[in-house]
Amino acid sequence: MFDFLVAPLVTGICMATVYGLFELYARRRERIAIIEKLGSNLSPSEMKEQMGSLSPLLMHRKLSFSALKAGCLLIGVGLGLLAGFILIFCTLKSYAHSGEAGIVYGASVMLFGGVGLVVAFVIETRMARKRHP
Repeated sequence: MFDFLVAPLVTGICMATVYGLFELYARRRERIAIIEKLGSNLSPSEMKEQMGSLSPLLMHRKLSFSALKAGCLLIGVGLGLLAGFILIFCTLKSYAHSGEAGIVYGASVMLFGGVGLVVAFVIETRMARKRHP
């Protein structure tokens, strides 16, 4: 029934995995370069002093809302699939295996997925306003 989702889903998972591995490798190289650059020039007390001057910058860094966006998107997709199933079950009983069913599923998934992203955006902007009055 959901054969059309398999190929994009597998492709997306593979691409995300490859991107994640490259990002981890790049971060590791950057951190090693910073440690080597510092070397033994700084003592632990000097390093703590340097990090203390950076702490205000670290405290005001931007929050990442990627988990909120992904969660709202997945909730929207789930609600879209449920709404599509209910709509098909109530109206298109005899046409459940035809093209209309695919259109209803696709449209409801896109609609509710978009609504989920809009909800995530609204929550994000409200949290940003509350954080920076």
